[in-house]
Amino acid sequence: MFKIAFLTSLRFYQRFLSPLKPSVCRYYPSCSEYAFWQFEKNNALFAFFLTFFRIIRCNPLFRGGFDYPKVFKIFKSDTLCFKPKFLAQKKLHFLYIPCEDKGFYLVKIIFKGN
Repeated sequence: MFKIAFLTSLRFYQRFLSPLKPSVCRYYPSCSEYAFWQFEKNNALFAFFLTFFRIIRCNPLFRGGFDYPKVFKIFKSDTLCFKPKFLAQKKLHFLYIPCEDKGFYLVKIIFKGN
């Protein structure tokens, strides 16, 4: 329930409030997109703390740059095998790039065209 409330409020902020002010986030992805990804992929309490610390770091005292969200996910061993398909059932939206034990960087795939 909290997760849905946070995701809805973040989308409201991104669509209606964020365009009213200049783009000043020092990181990529922006703090609101980072928060959305965290709440989408992690539990609400963990995502809240990671987002809070990210917003605290988003100021002139820190360098900024690329700061992809880290998510923690346990994959089943049968889902890791490569099974090529010519007609994929779903589009990929995120890549999980390993960074720690059961930890992954979450990188969004941007599609152009179809």
